[in-house]
Amino acid sequence: MPELPEVEVVRRGLERWVAHRTVADAEVLHPRAVRRHVAGPDDFAHRLKDHRIGMPSRRGKYLWLPLEDTDQAVLAHLGMSGQLLVQPHEAPAEKHLRIRVRFADALGTELRFVDQRTFGGLSLHDTSADGLPDVIAHIARDPLDPLFDDEAFHHALRRKRTTIKRALLDQSLISGVGNIYADEALWRARLHYERPTATLTRPRTTELLGHVRDVMNAALAVGGTSFDSLYVNVNGDSGYFDRSLDAYGREGLPCNRCATPMCRRPWMNRSSYFCPKCQRPPRVTP
Repeated sequence: MPELPEVEVVRRGLERWVAHRTVADAEVLHPRAVRRHVAGPDDFAHRLKDHRIGMPSRRGKYLWLPLEDTDQAVLAHLGMSGQLLVQPHEAPAEKHLRIRVRFADALGTELRFVDQRTFGGLSLHDTSADGLPDVIAHIARDPLDPLFDDEAFHHALRRKRTTIKRALLDQSLISGVGNIYADEALWRARLHYERPTATLTRPRTTELLGHVRDVMNAALAVGGTSFDSLYVNVNGDSGYFDRSLDAYGREGLPCNRCATPMCRRPWMNRSSYFCPKCQRPPRVTP
C-alpha cells in the first residue's frame, strides 16, 4: 500500500502536469473504479466535464484534485495497485485502464487511472471550508504538514494506552505512516514495536517524530519505495528507496548498526521487522 512519500510523489507529478487544466470529458471503463461515487459512473463523468482542476492536495495517504469552480473534489484512493498516469493521447491503453480523463487544451496528454486489482478508485465529494473532502475529515495531519502539532501528538500517545507501532499506524493520531516507514523510524529510534506509548517521554516522542520525518524525506528524495511495478509516479517510473531500507524486508540480514541478524514477527496481518539487540522488547509487567 502506498504511504505518504509515494502519494506525495504522485501529487507533485499531478501538480506539474494536471493542475489548472479544464476537463473536456471523462470515461469510466470499469464501474468498480468509481464504486465510492454512489451516483454511479455516468454521474461521475458528467460532473467532471467542463470543470477546471485545482492544485492537487494531500493529507497523509489521501490525495485529491479540487474542482476550482465548485466546492467539490475528486478523491483518489490508490489501494494496492492504483496508478494515476499522465499519458499522450496516442499511447496504447494499459491492460488495466479504468478511467480516462481528457482535457480541453492542446497539450496532447490525458490523465489515466490504472488499477490491476481494482481495490482503489476515484470519487467526487463535497469539501469543507479548508478544502478537505468531507469523507476524510477525521484523518489527522501528517508529520510533514507544517501545522502538525508535536506536543498534541505526544499527549495523545500518553492517553491512548496502546503500543507505539499501532499508534503510528492510527490515522486519527498521525496520518501517512504505514508498515514500511513505521518499521524504519522505529529502527532508527531503537524502539521495539510493542513499546507501550504510555512509557514514552516527551524527548523520546520528539526523537521518534524526527526519525519519521527523516525517513519520509529520504524516501521522497528518491521517489518513494517500489517493490514491484505496481507503484509508479505519473510518468510510470518506480521509486528506489527500497535500496536504502534498514529494517523492512531484511529478515536474517545483519543489522546495519550492530550486525545482529534482523528478525521478522507476524503483526496485525502484516510483519514487523526489527533488530533484537538494538530494539529490545519491553519488559512484561506482572
